[in-house]
Amino acid sequence: MLKLNSRSMRVEIITPDRSLYDGEADSISLPGTDGRFQILNNHAPMVAGLTTGNVVLKSGNATETILINGGVVEVLSNKVVVLA
Repeated sequence: MLKLNSRSMRVEIITPDRSLYDGEADSISLPGTDGRFQILNNHAPMVAGLTTGNVVLKSGNATETILINGGVVEVLSNKVVVLA
């Protein structure tokens, strides 16, 4: 089982074809249909629509950027699932 540090959360970014990311992150910034927003550890449960743009994952000093063409994000119990 994946053990998360106290600041990180589990993140999965998947498309119908493949998994783009599966790991942990300290924060994730997303292109929401009403503007960009950020999710941090212990975020309240939510579901939101996404538009075309960059998903930015930060973990420690590392940053990873993934371009998506819209989708949906679900946040629940320190797990973020992006269906793109």
